[in-house]
Amino acid sequence: MATVNTTARVTMADVAQAAGVSVATVSKVVNNKDGISPARTAHVRRIIDEMGYAASLGAQSLRSRSTGVLGMLVAEFEPFSTELLKGASRAIKATEYELLAYSGRSHSAPEDGWERRHLARLSGALIDGAVIVTPSGTETIFPVPVVAIDPHLDTDALPTVRCNSYDGAFQATSYLAELGHTKIGYLGGRSDLKSSQERELGYRDALLNAGIAVNDAYIGQGDYLPEASQAPAREILSREDRPTAIFAANDLSAIEVIKVAEELGLNVPRDLSVIGFDNVPEAALFRIPLTTMAQPLGEMGEIALNMLAKIISGEEVETQVLLPVELVVRDSCAPPQHRAQ
Repeated sequence: MATVNTTARVTMADVAQAAGVSVATVSKVVNNKDGISPARTAHVRRIIDEMGYAASLGAQSLRSRSTGVLGMLVAEFEPFSTELLKGASRAIKATEYELLAYSGRSHSAPEDGWERRHLARLSGALIDGAVIVTPSGTETIFPVPVVAIDPHLDTDALPTVRCNSYDGAFQATSYLAELGHTKIGYLGGRSDLKSSQERELGYRDALLNAGIAVNDAYIGQGDYLPEASQAPAREILSREDRPTAIFAANDLSAIEVIKVAEELGLNVPRDLSVIGFDNVPEAALFRIPLTTMAQPLGEMGEIALNMLAKIISGEEVETQVLLPVELVVRDSCAPPQHRAQ
């Protein structure tokens, strides 16, 4: 049995030495070239497997102009992007590609145009195309084919998969109104993100549709981040005429609203109803299971990955996909309790 080198990358020369053949022979076997006997090919492949040799993607791309790898680029690995990645990983199995998940950020504050920097590192030598989750820049032309999930940019020039944020927010707010709430707050996401803008518009329109005046004092911005949601949630809930319900633009912010409410001595859902958006696993697993608007996150990841593969192969494909959302009722919402004024 060949000795495996565990302290350094196994090279083609290492394989050739262990197999007792030339580097040229190993190269032919790796690249499926003719001229090597079946027996010798089998022998070399056995050594390759034993030693764990893998050809460099960069070297492969220089020879074939294709890496056989699709990238999924995210600003950070958090519950939303993780669920999308699960869907993409399911879809990749039906293709001839491998999937590379990549995040180049090391801090919590999003940077505009981060996807351009990621692609500069990966395109050409490492990936043939990329699914980008919530790209923040204004570019629509990239060095490799790209599909965007929930982009900041509102344009038909970029192949896109998104959910119907406006309708989801309208449904969420209308559900609270149907329970009898007339003091309904909103904790929004990033103001520069199209989905966040659509969710606030859906919230406002649903209130007007229910005959409820919009109270700007009940509206805060949590940037889709738990740590950014604490202060605005506390400010809204500390008001003497506080709302009896809050719609948060994503589940992690909604969970933070519940935590702040409990710190203020409020009971959810008796004193405060809370509804989120996304339906990430944390929503169902939280100690008060969260009512939420469910995005089909796994399906979004699958559709985006399949769309990218078809674009690369030159197939005709629908490049603007808008998916519906669905209300998932759990334990965080109830009719309002009458309070002394």
